[in-house]
Amino acid sequence: MRHKISNNKLSRKSSSRKALLRGLVTDTIKHGKIKTTKAKAKEAKPILEKLITIGKSKDYNSIRKVSEFILEKSVVKQLFDDVSTKYSDKQGGYSRIVSIGQRKGDNADLVILELID
Repeated sequence: MRHKISNNKLSRKSSSRKALLRGLVTDTIKHGKIKTTKAKAKEAKPILEKLITIGKSKDYNSIRKVSEFILEKSVVKQLFDDVSTKYSDKQGGYSRIVSIGQRKGDNADLVILELID
């Protein structure tokens, strides 16, 4: 039974799923928005929100926590310098999912996962 199991497996093994979510979150912070499927965006959004919340406290431990998930040092620096200062007065809701239609090949729901300005 799957009581209280909230995450979607995305038809991948755990290591592949973690790498996919790591890439989605990294690219969202780097570029500000990405285009992906609805299921992937719904899985990446809570992780992105938590990392931004951790980034708001700029101590050494929070840098280490974020660096465990985001492997690019330039993106970690961008998160702590730009993104977290932009949302310093906000308590949550740093990103949104906007639907843009279906993909032509397999009719998958496409969305834009973006950081709110």
